[in-house]
Amino acid sequence: MRVPNDTFKYSIGAIAAIVPLMIVALVIFLTYNAWPALSFNGFHFLFQNDWNIGSQYGTPVMINGHEVLPGANFGIFFLLFGTIVSSVIALALAVPIGLGAAVFLSEAVPPSLRQPASMLVEMLASVPSVVFGLWGTVVLIPFMAHHVYPTMAEVLDFIPFFAGPTRSGYGLMSASIVLMLMIVPLITANMREAIALTPKELRESGLALGATRFEVMRKIVLPRLRLPLIGVSTLALGRALGETMAVLMVSGNALGYITDNVYGPVSTMASFIVSQLDSALQDPSGMAVNSLIEIGLVLLILSLIVNGAARLLMPSRTAGTG
Repeated sequence: MRVPNDTFKYSIGAIAAIVPLMIVALVIFLTYNAWPALSFNGFHFLFQNDWNIGSQYGTPVMINGHEVLPGANFGIFFLLFGTIVSSVIALALAVPIGLGAAVFLSEAVPPSLRQPASMLVEMLASVPSVVFGLWGTVVLIPFMAHHVYPTMAEVLDFIPFFAGPTRSGYGLMSASIVLMLMIVPLITANMREAIALTPKELRESGLALGATRFEVMRKIVLPRLRLPLIGVSTLALGRALGETMAVLMVSGNALGYITDNVYGPVSTMASFIVSQLDSALQDPSGMAVNSLIEIGLVLLILSLIVNGAARLLMPSRTAGTG
């Protein structure tokens, strides 16, 4: 029995609509549950650093029509700072490393080893984040704190953000390195596939004109990878923005604090929700939980903005590449 074309088209359309409907449902769910916090906190929620659920030994009081604990105040600018800066540093480190690894796998690895090496990279992308966090705690932080960060602070002392003190090793730079290691496999695997899809005719024409393999890669293949690189970088940034356990284990989990260098402790929105959920549940007014849900809403909106900006950027890149 043949399925009518219209039935097939509408069925596929309904299935495809599930993803945007899920996003809309998430926004509605978070907005509904965060509404008391949205009303109580106002815009200062984004621009203040004072997060305090209030005195848990006091009786909830009414402030502007909302029941909260005495002294309660919620501001997350320090979380915005930690989330955005750690993700940007991680992406800045991961893109050249991931792209270089993709070029190496595509051009330098012998054909007999290319597929196993590529599979290994793809397997690294599936390692649970808590494993990266444990490795960062046991191996990365002691090594960086004793051997790398002091040298960095001495050599880069002329750049205020890289000057000392280097502190204990738990902080922004360690979190960024762990995030970098988590997103490099994603960038490498996708960029290797993009390189493999480059038409052979382009490579052969470059070699026929006397170019070396390096020149063919640099002048012919890599310029064609700008759009794939934008897309995979957006995916990697999205993962970095929402990473939770690994960052929680190595970032220092600072509360209401903005570090003045890359060695200081930070906290991100995702890790902060996990670390503060238990204490927030002790708030009888429920405002602390509502505020954590508001953090989740802000994180979702930030992720949507990042992906939307990438989608707007890609057509302009298309026009620029001719």
